[in-house]
Amino acid sequence: MASQDASNRSHATFDLFIQAPSCEEVMQHFADLCRQLDIDPKDFRNFYTQLKEKLNYWKAKALWSKLDKRASHADYQQGKACTKNKCLVLGAGPCGLRVAIELALLGAQVVVLEKRESFSRNNVLHLWPYTICDLRGLGAKKFYGKFCSGSLDHISIRQLQLILLKVSLLLGVEVNTGVEFQGLIEPSGENGWMAKLQPRSHPASAFQFDVFISAGGGRFVPDGFKHKELRGKLAIGITANFVNGNTAAEAQVAEISGVARIYNQKFFQELLTETGIDLENIVYYKDDTHYFVMTAKKKSLLKKGVIKQDYSDAEQLLAPENVDHEALCHYAHDAAHFSTGGKLSDLEFAQNHANQPDVAMFDFTCMHRAENASLVRERRGRKLLMGLVGDCLVEPFWPLGTGIARGFMAAFDTAWMVRSWGMGVPHFKVLAERESIYQLLSQTTPENTSKNYAAYSINPKTRYQSVNLSSIQPHQVSTVILLFPFLFVDSVSGFEELLKWCQKHTSGYEDVNIKDFTQSWRSGLALCALIHHFRPKLIDMASLDKSNIVHNNQLAFSVLEKELGIPPVMSPSDLANSEHIDRLSMVLYLTQVRSAFSVPTKGNFIYLFIYVLTLYDLNMNFKKLIPNQQACTDSEVGGKKPFLPGRNLQKVQNQRWQLSPSPPVSPELAPDMAPEPEPCTSVPMTNSEECYFCGQRVYVLERISAEGKFFHRSCFNCHRCGITLRLGGYTFDQNTGKFYCELHSEELERAETSCKVGHRAQQM
Repeated sequence: MASQDASNRSHATFDLFIQAPSCEEVMQHFADLCRQLDIDPKDFRNFYTQLKEKLNYWKAKALWSKLDKRASHADYQQGKACTKNKCLVLGAGPCGLRVAIELALLGAQVVVLEKRESFSRNNVLHLWPYTICDLRGLGAKKFYGKFCSGSLDHISIRQLQLILLKVSLLLGVEVNTGVEFQGLIEPSGENGWMAKLQPRSHPASAFQFDVFISAGGGRFVPDGFKHKELRGKLAIGITANFVNGNTAAEAQVAEISGVARIYNQKFFQELLTETGIDLENIVYYKDDTHYFVMTAKKKSLLKKGVIKQDYSDAEQLLAPENVDHEALCHYAHDAAHFSTGGKLSDLEFAQNHANQPDVAMFDFTCMHRAENASLVRERRGRKLLMGLVGDCLVEPFWPLGTGIARGFMAAFDTAWMVRSWGMGVPHFKVLAERESIYQLLSQTTPENTSKNYAAYSINPKTRYQSVNLSSIQPHQVSTVILLFPFLFVDSVSGFEELLKWCQKHTSGYEDVNIKDFTQSWRSGLALCALIHHFRPKLIDMASLDKSNIVHNNQLAFSVLEKELGIPPVMSPSDLANSEHIDRLSMVLYLTQVRSAFSVPTKGNFIYLFIYVLTLYDLNMNFKKLIPNQQACTDSEVGGKKPFLPGRNLQKVQNQRWQLSPSPPVSPELAPDMAPEPEPCTSVPMTNSEECYFCGQRVYVLERISAEGKFFHRSCFNCHRCGITLRLGGYTFDQNTGKFYCELHSEELERAETSCKVGHRAQQM
């Protein structure tokens, strides 16, 4: 009888867990269930199996069948692919939890950290067909009965998080809420990689891991990852959530999947005439709330008093002190009321996490995208694989509803990377494959991905229609690992070593006093002195004027590019006039200079210090970046050639890499060891990439690339409307060589379709 009572209690608790409407309740009921069944949730390897054995409940069995079907996929190798790996996932958003589920199915120990203690985001996400199929396969319908009923193809962020949280817990993932991640702690003694947390006494602070996945959102990017920023014309978004009373009248109101001004000018003109509200587009989804998202024009926001004062700077324009929140509520309310034909007569704002009306205004003028999706760090013989998913990898463009679809794609791709890592694939190959796949992410649409959704897995070949897993070769990602002793802010010894090297070889030169990697290099004399120390005949130091900053820097840049093949990181005028010199860029540049003036000793590890371009740049322009070996024959030293970036590339590719905490120091070339050419008396302009659009020279630091073209960031504009384009948010016309924004690319496609139809009609 007692056994029957215990069984009934566990069944009731399981029901409460399945139906729990908040993060706090999910965690509480899960803890109760584990206690009642006497199962240790820390025993991640056996937890799911024990749970199935002890919870003999018909409702649970229906869920087990779905999870078992997923777990039986060959990719997971019966949960043994990553049994030796320990993974820390930062962020319990949809993408963080989705990748955690995959890592658990691979057999890894997974710990998730989440700063918030509750899930309170009401905003609604558009779901692509494959994401609906994927979530159904995880039992989403068991947790949320209204999931994608009928023709619905959206879900609130909060509900999606709850579904994924419950699945994660059932599969043995350890989820910690109310914990703030403050950085990585390097290995020391017997300890491996760990996380610095707040509160410091939290048990997860003792967790040691070899895989770190950041899903911390667009505002958090771990050290070592660089982001590209693309700015367009000012775009102001407004989101608003209203209480859904689930009445019959509300059910009759039609959703608005997306109306743009260009396609329905009459609607927007009437909206402006009747309300004074001027919008570019509007979307309405009916979910837990009535959710509206729209793009508003600045002029109407100023006229309606939403924005108090006009500023050219977007951040200052939308600062909280410059926004009238009450006027914003009225603006959103009136737009929602008009767009639904007044059928939502009693619109009441839902509450956000701060118990305030859930309406927000944001700027999506600036979009960010990580240059790399992965990297490897090593300290004291301990390697750490790092990956990005979610908004910190690629910020979504909300009008297209790409966020969760591409977010899940990246989660699967990241899990595939960890699988390779766990199975012992060489780490250069792991990174190269991940970056090859990453190139496809921003071009992913429902139309160009596989339609066999049931066959989707973490294997990229099941999802992308045409994927080349080796489009980027292992040698092209070497800098993701090899540069890291000098790349990371916490690598103090690497910075100090480089600084001391520069100080040593410029000591005694007039007006040269190197104290840092910024202001000490502005005059150009320090760089000229460094060149003169090793190649005194290349530069006449006596002829230089300290005040002629542009000339000095141009001379140094030209010599280094012509003689050593090191491209300049910026223009001499930018270096002379910029208020803040980028420290990291100077470190990378000087690292190449040091490498070029060093001869590797026999048996020492060869380090390639190549300036870190985007991996796409390396892939498309690798041969141009690395000097030809024949160009180095004039620098023979005692039968040996000085080490230049790119030397012995094939040898490097085939070498088995043994990384040490910091690179061994190679002996410098003696100043009198090599025959010297005549000193430079003029400052020639060296060949470099030309901007595809304006034809002017484009320096490494200021250039971006797409479709194999290099150009200034400011020149990357839509050929039709002139709006600044973002990588992954454009269409390239192969016939004309023109770039278009996503809006006008649709017009282009329609025009092409019309032409084809017309051509066929003529043939008939």
